[in-house]
Amino acid sequence: MLLPMPDDRGSAVAEPLEDLDAVAAVYADRYFSAPDGDRAALRDAFVGACLPMAGRLARRFRGRGEPLDDLEQVARLGLIKAIVRFEPDRGSFTAYAVVTIRGEIKRHFRDRAWAMHVPRHVKDLHLAVRRTTEELTAERPHTPTITEIAERLGVNEDEVADAMVSGGGYSPMSLNSPVNGSEQTIELGDLLGGTDPALELVDDRVTVAGLLQRLPARERQMLAMRFQGNQSQSEIAATFGISQMQVSRLLARALAWLREAMLSDEVPRWTGASAAHELAGLDITSRGTNGVLTLRCRGEIDRDSARRLRAALRQAVAARPQQLTVDLSGVALVDAAGVAVLHDGVTAAERAGVRMRLAGVQPYVRHILDVSGLGTSF
Repeated sequence: MLLPMPDDRGSAVAEPLEDLDAVAAVYADRYFSAPDGDRAALRDAFVGACLPMAGRLARRFRGRGEPLDDLEQVARLGLIKAIVRFEPDRGSFTAYAVVTIRGEIKRHFRDRAWAMHVPRHVKDLHLAVRRTTEELTAERPHTPTITEIAERLGVNEDEVADAMVSGGGYSPMSLNSPVNGSEQTIELGDLLGGTDPALELVDDRVTVAGLLQRLPARERQMLAMRFQGNQSQSEIAATFGISQMQVSRLLARALAWLREAMLSDEVPRWTGASAAHELAGLDITSRGTNGVLTLRCRGEIDRDSARRLRAALRQAVAARPQQLTVDLSGVALVDAAGVAVLHDGVTAAERAGVRMRLAGVQPYVRHILDVSGLGTSF
């Protein structure tokens, strides 16, 4: 069950969210202002909204010797801990929940799972050998031999021996174990190297490296110049012959795509415009049919192009179609000036009795419009 998000018309919209920060803010506001008797229901609804994200994180660890059902249960436990401990003024809920859930899953592997990869049939036989050894020990006045255990289980002696050895993969020797023969108190861990603080980042580094190869060459180069070369946005803009504002938008879009890809099971489609088209500004075309007038926009809606879109919207509203559809499938970014123009267009259409709808909105633009109060126009 998702936490309902009311729109301006009083209806309820319940859609799964990749970024849970917005619904977390609504949950926190309602939870802390609700009577004690209503809080459990609000928390259950919020947990339901977050379960898909917990499932995706659990599936990243499948194939490592633990049943997926167990991993999903552990991920849900981590999710509940994150919700209980979440403090809205401390930052992003999504980021906090991801860290908490991953930490819970890693603790599960550390505390309960086999430390080494062992085939499942060998694990099952190891458990059977342990049970049989206990049974034979209770029945006989001596420790059972491998031959006796093999006869009771109906397997050969080599299989029993392998199962016994495999037990070391479940409970390996502790690094705190003392080293035999040493005159001083020396533990096994003292003979090994120190902990590499970057070890836990290996998975994320490998994932990001693969995702970077899916970005256009221009965005890859900009990210490298900014985060490896430590160059300013102005320096990057000079290299590419564009404005600093355009560099800021391109970097923000690439980072937003990387973040979405890291949190998703499937790599999302890159929806950024090409370099040549992006620098050409905003292209607006119109088409009318059966009382529906469609304005198709391609490019970016910023302070340089907002005036053209405002004029196109005014002209379209003046034509009084039954419906005005603004196709934003070719728009990769909308800034504050663009949001203001779209707001004015919706207001003018309402006054003229024209239904205005925004269509084909890309995820990054959709987030901007949702925050700006235009989510009900999709």
